[in-house]
Parts: sequence; C-alpha cells; structure tokens
Amino acid sequence: MNQHIRPEPVPFIDIGAQRRRLGSAIDEAVTKVLNHCQFINGPEVTRLEADLAAFCGAKHVVACASGTDALLMVLMAKNIGPGDAVLCPSFTFCATGEVVALAGATPVFVDVDEATFNMDAESLKRGIATAKKLGLRVKAVIPVDLFGQPADHDAVAAVAKAEGIFVLDDAAQGFGATYKGKRLGTLALATATSFFPAKPLGCFGDGGAIFTDDANLAEALRSVRVHGAGSDRYDNVRLGLTGRLDTMQAAVLIEKLKIFPDEIEARNKVAQRYADGLKDVVKVPQVTTGNVSVWAQYVIRLPKGVDRTAFGDALKAQGVPTAIYYPKSMHQQTAYKHFPVVEGGLPVSERLSQDVIALPMHAYLDAAAQDRVIKAVRDAVKS
Repeated sequence: MNQHIRPEPVPFIDIGAQRRRLGSAIDEAVTKVLNHCQFINGPEVTRLEADLAAFCGAKHVVACASGTDALLMVLMAKNIGPGDAVLCPSFTFCATGEVVALAGATPVFVDVDEATFNMDAESLKRGIATAKKLGLRVKAVIPVDLFGQPADHDAVAAVAKAEGIFVLDDAAQGFGATYKGKRLGTLALATATSFFPAKPLGCFGDGGAIFTDDANLAEALRSVRVHGAGSDRYDNVRLGLTGRLDTMQAAVLIEKLKIFPDEIEARNKVAQRYADGLKDVVKVPQVTTGNVSVWAQYVIRLPKGVDRTAFGDALKAQGVPTAIYYPKSMHQQTAYKHFPVVEGGLPVSERLSQDVIALPMHAYLDAAAQDRVIKAVRDAVKS
C-alpha cells in the first residue's frame, strides 16, 4: 500500500541544512546586533569586509545591499553614462546588462564559449568593433563567472588592456572560485558579488560586495554607497544611492564565511559524482583545467531529441526538482531586444538557452540524494 507514497523531494538548494549546521552561532551573532542596535554600518560590516579581504586577497572590500548594486556602484564610481558602451555576455542573469542600462550607457551583447558558458574572448573583440561602428565610446567589459566557474580572465584582460578599457568581474555566482590558483576578487579592476540566500555564500536577505585593489576606486565606492556623500554628509559630491549592507546580514555572513571553504570542497565532490554518473548520457559541465568552480548551479545540456519540458516533468515525478538558467538569453528578452549585439549574432547563447537545465546542487546533498538525481536523469534521458 505504501509503495506508491512518493519520497520527499530532493532540496534544490538546502539553506535549512546549513542553518542547522551553524546552529546557535547565527542566533548569537544576530542577537548581538539586536542588542547593540547599530543596524546600519554597525561594527559587523567593517569586520565582514576585513574577513572577505583576507579570504580572497583583495586590498579593499566595500559591502553593499545586493549584487546588482555592487555592479551598478562600480559603473557610477567610474562615471559610465550616455554614449558609453559596456560589453556583456548575453547568456547571463539580467542584472549584468541591466546595470549598464540603468547607468545610462549601452550594453553590447557578445557570445559565450560553448564548453564553459562564459564570455568568448573572440566574440568580445568583435563586439568592441561593433560598438565602435555604432559610434559608442567603449569603456568597460563585464565578464561573468557563470554558475560558479571563473571566466577566461587572462584572455578578457588582454583584450581590455589592448583597448584601454577596464574590467568589472561579475562574480555574483562565482565568489569563492579559484582561477589559476587565485581566488576571484583580484583579477579585475573591480569584482562584484552577491550574497542572495541561494548563492554559494549567501545571507538571510539581499547583500553584496565589491572587491578592488584600487584605493581611489574604493573611496569613490564608499561615497556612492551613501548617496554620494563627501566629507560632509550633507554636501554630496556625486550621484549615489542607498547601497549599504545591513549589519544583521553582515553578522550572518561572518559566521557563514567560516565554513565556506569546507562547503566549496563538498560542492566539488557532489559535482564530480554527478559527472561520473551522467557524462555518458548528457553533456556535463566542464571546468577549465587549473580552475575550481563553486558550483552555484550544476547545469547540464540535454542531447538532441530530448524534450526539456518532458525531461523536467519526469524528474519532478521522481521528487527531483530542476530549473532553467536561462530560457532566454539577454538579447532575446523584451527589455533588452533593442540593444546592440555583436556582428554575426549570438548562436551559442541561443543554443544554450534551448537545451540547458540545472540539477539540485548544494554542500549538503548526501550520497543517497545524489544517487536519486543520477538515476532520475538517466531514466528520463533513456525513456
């Protein structure tokens, strides 16, 4: 009789398991903030910035309200605006291009590499030529460390240097990842990340941070973070916004950062087990040799002829949730269709949007749950 009762679904991301692991440490950290009542720019914010700097090696860290604000604040501090072009990959979350448009500049969309899903340096070069043909001033490039894997930072940096433009690394999904032995945070003029709860390092609300080795940029960012304030809070010296990180979120992140290296290791073990169990039936993600991903998402590509909707439904029936990142690349979305794209188009981004699907991924996915996911995928592909 009970054989038809479905097992509990596998959690897609399990914040609850992490919460249980941290136990009273989070409660005590939040209680301290509740007791000292410095809810904005309290001492925990300064401490978190120092801890994050120590973790990734950046000289300056500016905590902020979200990953989107982190990106936007850099563009504002660098006076990016109308007539300027910023190169972005099209296969990414919309915030990457959104902030460029919010700053009044023009996002120019370029394609990604089929193996890594990250910005293609050759497409970037062509995108710069496209922007120039349109009469735009090319000012910056925003590579994305998509799904937790570092972008091809050396290749992007070489193109940027040749053009005299700056690099803003969108590490919203990639903070904690390693590129050629170096943690993300020092590979560009500025690196932005997000602490949205579902991210590998997430808080209990919205949050973000910017990393830079440039002292002048850090000073400008701290001004932008608080309405463009100068030495006198009522003499604002530039346009800014309310970009502060709440003290309570900083307190949560301080505790989570302590177990982050261990969680990165656990995520990589899950990814390896998935790859071993699935590489003969689907296209599993490839991490470039010498790099370490934080696996913000584990995204597979389905073989030709496998219907993605039916595949997702088959997994759901087995208690295995899926998600699609991203069913439309940015240049295909209503709000961004009118922005320029690299000459020759974005064929890889469009192909990926048609056949990618993400499987459950977090540091607390036990072997039994992994086996359920692997079996469900194999059965759905073969059926």
